[in-house]
Amino acid sequence: MSSAIVLATLNARYAHASLALRYLRANLGALREVCVLREFVVGVAPEAVVRALLAERPRLIGLSVAIWNVVPLTRVVTMLKAVAPEVVVVLGGPEVSHEVADQEICARADYVVTGWGEVTFARLAGAILNGVRPLDRVLAGEQPSLDHIILPGAEFSEQDLRHRRLYVEASRGCPFRCAFCLSALDRTAWPFPTARVLSELGQLYSRGARAFRFVDRTFNLNLDHALAVLSFFLERLAAEPAEPLFLHFELIPDHLPEPLKAMLAAFPPGTLQLEVGVQSFNPRVQRLIARRQDNARTEYHLRWLRQETHAHLHTDLILGLPGEDVASFAHGFDRLVRLAPHEIQVGLLKRLRGTPITHDAARFGMRFQAMPPYALIANDLIDAPMLQRLVRFARYWDLIGNSGRFTQTLPLLLAASPFTRFLECVDALYARLGTTHGIALERLYEALHAWLLEHGGDPQQITATLLSDYAASGARGQLGFAPERVRPAPARREDSATPARQRRHLRPRTRSNC
Repeated sequence: MSSAIVLATLNARYAHASLALRYLRANLGALREVCVLREFVVGVAPEAVVRALLAERPRLIGLSVAIWNVVPLTRVVTMLKAVAPEVVVVLGGPEVSHEVADQEICARADYVVTGWGEVTFARLAGAILNGVRPLDRVLAGEQPSLDHIILPGAEFSEQDLRHRRLYVEASRGCPFRCAFCLSALDRTAWPFPTARVLSELGQLYSRGARAFRFVDRTFNLNLDHALAVLSFFLERLAAEPAEPLFLHFELIPDHLPEPLKAMLAAFPPGTLQLEVGVQSFNPRVQRLIARRQDNARTEYHLRWLRQETHAHLHTDLILGLPGEDVASFAHGFDRLVRLAPHEIQVGLLKRLRGTPITHDAARFGMRFQAMPPYALIANDLIDAPMLQRLVRFARYWDLIGNSGRFTQTLPLLLAASPFTRFLECVDALYARLGTTHGIALERLYEALHAWLLEHGGDPQQITATLLSDYAASGARGQLGFAPERVRPAPARREDSATPARQRRHLRPRTRSNC
């Protein structure tokens, strides 16, 4: 069996079904029937990937390249051109849409499509299969009206719907100019026609899809569009209240009109996750990175969402932004902790190819790793050793603050100065455990127990609180400070569409006074 076109990529995990590949196949027109998708996971040997791709006996291979897979895909392309030089290799994706001349993978491939790919890749594939090889190796992707792009819902298999994350979008682009983000290059945000989006969602829902992760950068920018999508899901919840459902949206934090708030408040527990990018509360930093954000309204809306909705709140802060020293970051972190979101994702600044911040590196003394993911090493305000401490801070915060396993312990841990106290804790945990990865859950509980005892507090309360968190998280094992094996709390229903991590946060959270 052979397929003229193979579209492939290396996903970060099996559960991440590539939306880009499905858009490309959906928009191939008559060539769709001679195209297959082949997805692999980062970590699979490049030799195995090459064997699987060539087993299809393709004439053209299209690869989606991102920051997390560019290194292994470079090996894949090198091997492909050595073993089967007659097969045309076409690259696309965010990592190869900028600085093309500087990248080994681009030099080894036959063609590179930058930017939007639906129209340009289809045209290129048609020409190649008809024996016409364009002279230009780098083709700027044509950006059509969204009316003319076929949505890719039909490209998700039954296996995808049962076992993988379903990525969808109701709009594309972003009107903001945040210097660290590739969306800064967009002119604006464009909504897909609402009727087509609802039809697509209806078909996916009828096929059994119950978890939808919207990739829109600014889902709530167009109010009427957002309300129509939310209404679609609320209607299905009303008709089938026992059916599992989980939705993820990214919101602009300072734009929540009353009609939108009313709809968000209507979703029951466990069905809604909202990602809110705060990034920094420092007005000077916001100006330096061209980020428009009303901090007072952002704070008000986050507090309202936490108190008046059942949404799981995932918020974001970025380490290493221009103009932000440790004291400024600490202030922003403490401010966000007091708003009690379920998760604070602390991310390290990265040099994404094409973003405006790359032009300011020298101005702010920013040094980045030469290899992906191009993480910040140091800048003019935070030296390398301190930044490494903060990276460990971010990792341990994810294990402890975000995991949902320590909801009752956190108030004891953070006290009145969350950043300062947690950094002290991280330094001690790292000295004791010697690593930030591969830590057994029991070792983490025991290390926290020891640190809390060393820093005062009621020993009985500390022990009881940690044991309660351990049991409530569903863990079952022996803790060094427990007289007997801990019995886990009764498990929640497993037919829920809510991911396990978010389910742990469904327990009532003990509010911190900090």
